[in-house]
Amino acid sequence: MAQVIRSPKQYDVCIIGSGAGGGMAAKILTDGGLNCVLLEAGANITPEKDFKMFVWPYELPHRGAGVGGHASENFSEFLAPNGAWQIDGEPYTSAPGSNFQWFRSRIVGGRTNHWGRIALRFAPIDFRSRTRDGLGDDWPITYEDLAPYYDKVESYIGVFGTKENVASAPDGVFLPPPKPRCVELMVKRVCDKLNITCIPSRLAIITRSHNGRLPCHYCGQCGRGCITASNFSSSQVLLPPAMKTGRLTLITGAMAREILVDKDGKATGVSYIDKASRSEKRVNARAIVVAASACESARLLLNSKSTLFPGGLANSSGAVGKYLMDSVGSGGYGYFPQLEKMPAHNHDGTGGMHMYMPWWKFDRKNDFPRGYHIEFGGGRELPGVGMYDDLNEEEEGYGLALKQRTRKVYGCYIGFAGRGEMIPNPDSYCEIDPDVVDQWGIPVLRFHFKWSDYELLQAKDMQETFRAIVETMGGEYKTKPSIHGDYPFGIEPGGKIIHEVGTARMGSDPKTSVLNGFSQAHEVKNLFITDGASLVTNPDKNPTLTIMALSWRASEYLLDEARKGNL
Repeated sequence: MAQVIRSPKQYDVCIIGSGAGGGMAAKILTDGGLNCVLLEAGANITPEKDFKMFVWPYELPHRGAGVGGHASENFSEFLAPNGAWQIDGEPYTSAPGSNFQWFRSRIVGGRTNHWGRIALRFAPIDFRSRTRDGLGDDWPITYEDLAPYYDKVESYIGVFGTKENVASAPDGVFLPPPKPRCVELMVKRVCDKLNITCIPSRLAIITRSHNGRLPCHYCGQCGRGCITASNFSSSQVLLPPAMKTGRLTLITGAMAREILVDKDGKATGVSYIDKASRSEKRVNARAIVVAASACESARLLLNSKSTLFPGGLANSSGAVGKYLMDSVGSGGYGYFPQLEKMPAHNHDGTGGMHMYMPWWKFDRKNDFPRGYHIEFGGGRELPGVGMYDDLNEEEEGYGLALKQRTRKVYGCYIGFAGRGEMIPNPDSYCEIDPDVVDQWGIPVLRFHFKWSDYELLQAKDMQETFRAIVETMGGEYKTKPSIHGDYPFGIEPGGKIIHEVGTARMGSDPKTSVLNGFSQAHEVKNLFITDGASLVTNPDKNPTLTIMALSWRASEYLLDEARKGNL
């Protein structure tokens, strides 16, 4: 690319990525009076046109099942657009012996258009877990530092739940939860018998009018995108108010290539590829906020090499790309004959679980460190649990006999999924592949990933728990196999749960971490990273709520530094 097109304007802040961390930064910084430019590698989104909330199967090619009747790896055509495991022209690689699955989103709002809206706070012990068991590292901040920002995020986006006083799952600012469904009540009854904590879920779905948004009307199609914005996404809840300030410039189709620095090591702007023209362009800014998602942000830092930073920007510690973690995931399901004759009844609710099991063995010694929570659901309304696609894998035959069998067993399955904490290990990290570039000429990531015995023992415990619940309920238990091959105890490959974090972690020591407790780079004071890359540990809680709380906190700190003239 011979010519670089430079913008003559200098913004206060350039934000890279429009998802949970980037969208929150855009809102807080523009509310605070700063002029920001937001670079998004994907396209813009129009919910009324792009979301398939009210689309019938017959309106889509192959009724939404994909070519050949099999849903593609890029998800069903029903779901929110432009989220994929594989993107044409934008590869990534795995080192020999590794299998890492990297889900990416190329759309305004990023993966907040695709997530399950599970909004769980990290617990106080999650910030001090090394102190407790000697593994990994403690955070440079405490739960008490972040709690006010959890309050702010929950109050703004809307999260339903109940106050339960469970030490492993802190209470928050909650809207009323929806009522449990029939199968959830069945599971709750057995959990009480087995002394397994089972409480209403905490989801970022509003159950009453909130900040100008309509409440969920229980169509159950959250994964398709919500036209009424009743479930949270950055594209519908954070970015519109930021745009209304007049202080946010959104540039779509902008693939960030490099963060630029001056002779003193201060970040001055971002070089990006304009996908439409395939030309290189630059924007100038007094501060840079990177929120492209944990691995994409690590890739950008590693590709931003200079005389001052030969190993990548802000990477004198060598920690960029290291400490890669994903949630431990293992699943299974039970078939319950007693549901065969269940009269037709109302399954209305959100497109997610109304109850879940937080980590209930936090106060005892287990065969593995840390813990996991359990998500579950069933009946006739949740895709992937007892629906016709699963039945087609289980049942054989054709014609009337198959129809009769399908009607008999449809709705008789309940599925369980464990989500647990991974301990960072030296065999799990991402780096730049020396031989592969994407279609824009940007070097791509190569992944190394390995589960340790800690995670395998955790998955084993998940399977034992699922089986105990199902069999106590009088059901027949089966492990849910991974579509990516057989792994011990049904554990999913790295990246499959889409909770990857930790590639530019915060810490008190610049020799072993990239950021300080305000998500600010130790070596580049006007560089902030506000996505999952900053996380020190990856507890059994979905990370999105924590990413937004950390981003809000970092943005307030950035605003204060800007007012002091320190940027």
